[in-house]
Amino acid sequence: MDGKHRETIISILYLTIAFLAGVSVAINFLPSKKISPSNPQLYKLNEVMNYIDKYYVDSVNMDSIYDNAINAILQQLDPHSSYSTPAQNRAMMEVLEGSFEGIGVQFNIMNDTVMVVSTISGGPSEKAGIHAGDRIVTVDGKSFVGATNEKVFKALRGRKGTHVKVGVLRPGFNEVNTYDIKRDVIPTYTVDVAYMVDAKTGYIKLNEFGSTTAEEFSNAIRKLKGEGMQQLIVDLRGNAGGFLEAAISVCDELLPNKQKIVSVEGLNIRPESYYATRKGNFETGKVAILIDDFSASASEIVAGAIQDNDRGYVIGRRSFGKGLVQRQFNLNDESSIRLTTSRYHTPSGRCIQRNYKEGVDAYYEELYNRITNGEMESEDSIKLDKSLEYKTIGGRTVYGGGGIMPDYFVPLQHLDETPGYAEIANTAALVQYTFHYVTQHKAELKKNYPDTKNFVAKYQVSDAQIAELVQYYKKLSGHDAPALNAKDRKELKVWTKALIGRNMYGENAFYPVINTTDNTIQKALEVLK
Repeated sequence: MDGKHRETIISILYLTIAFLAGVSVAINFLPSKKISPSNPQLYKLNEVMNYIDKYYVDSVNMDSIYDNAINAILQQLDPHSSYSTPAQNRAMMEVLEGSFEGIGVQFNIMNDTVMVVSTISGGPSEKAGIHAGDRIVTVDGKSFVGATNEKVFKALRGRKGTHVKVGVLRPGFNEVNTYDIKRDVIPTYTVDVAYMVDAKTGYIKLNEFGSTTAEEFSNAIRKLKGEGMQQLIVDLRGNAGGFLEAAISVCDELLPNKQKIVSVEGLNIRPESYYATRKGNFETGKVAILIDDFSASASEIVAGAIQDNDRGYVIGRRSFGKGLVQRQFNLNDESSIRLTTSRYHTPSGRCIQRNYKEGVDAYYEELYNRITNGEMESEDSIKLDKSLEYKTIGGRTVYGGGGIMPDYFVPLQHLDETPGYAEIANTAALVQYTFHYVTQHKAELKKNYPDTKNFVAKYQVSDAQIAELVQYYKKLSGHDAPALNAKDRKELKVWTKALIGRNMYGENAFYPVINTTDNTIQKALEVLK
């Protein structure tokens, strides 16, 4: 495996596609309007389509041609204006508002290949061993290269309990591995976990900003306050955004009354500013916001509001840099366009949108360049636009034009010192071994560790279990067992315990274990002190 970073086993390929879909900051459902084609160019376009339909030499799918034409037009505007078919709209709303049955992955299609952007925490794909960054090249033994969005939904979603065999090509490996995945109901919670890191520090991880976020986040705050929380870590790493209203509600829980959260303005949109109210449940205790290169859109609104109001600390790496707001316009056939209508500005006046004038390819290539120029490893490698300086309420200097720069920089965690762990972790072995271990020892585990708190505090992974894991890896991969040093073993024990805990008790037994070796969280605890 050519991976060096704990957080980027998913490989460089993932960096270039993770936000290709352009997650919307605001998705406002607006009715379609009858538009009179007064522009003669609209008549010209219609004429061209009619001639193709009536006189082209071969039969053509006119629906597909129209869809492609709409996409081509929108791509001329900015990287985040986009078109969705009726099927794509239904799938998106299932993710943001409810639940669905399937294998539990989020994906993008790049160069005719389905790329796994992320797996749903605790879902069927994660349990089977699918990783973010995997390329799905076969489904049930048939080639899946060139699949459309509709074909992906049709092939991978299905009734709970049914199976699908997915052939995966993983970066760093040449062979295609096949995973038998059992479909299940995929709930779409936006708060992954809320627990007490120590006697006074609460931790909440948000995976996106959906229609249920306001209630989930508020409930999490009240729960942790009831357990003695005096300071809070909000983890927005990997959170690509969602509803503007959800971001505002999260800020309102943390900011005092009348402090500005965000403002929105555009050429054809009436400017609006949003402010905190008195209803916040945690307006005084210390706050740390964790971000990384994949924190975008609504995540950046929250990080910017906390930073500009000097309400807390932003910790991690520079965020994605998406300051454009999309509104959804429904079309007559239940398809829609998400059109960029405005930009948002943080309380200090910053627009953190990255430059996209060089085209979509260059826009996403910038993420790749963050690796090659050393930005993810050294704060000194980050180039800030000195012409875009702004001041926080307390007079600190912050910058616009390229994401949110954290107050405290934390580089990627290297895997150079744990090559054996990296080799095993890049396969399905770790996930599948822990799943089978729990299946075989569930009664014993439940008896000795009757609840989440007991498991986290007392369970220890033995050397014998690591030996079993290595043998499982050999059998599954067909490779020789890697040599394990002391740090390899320590890391494997942490992850083995965390995954056994997840299989037994869910995320509340996973994150408290895995976060003990997370450098960004450890930095947050240090800063909050």
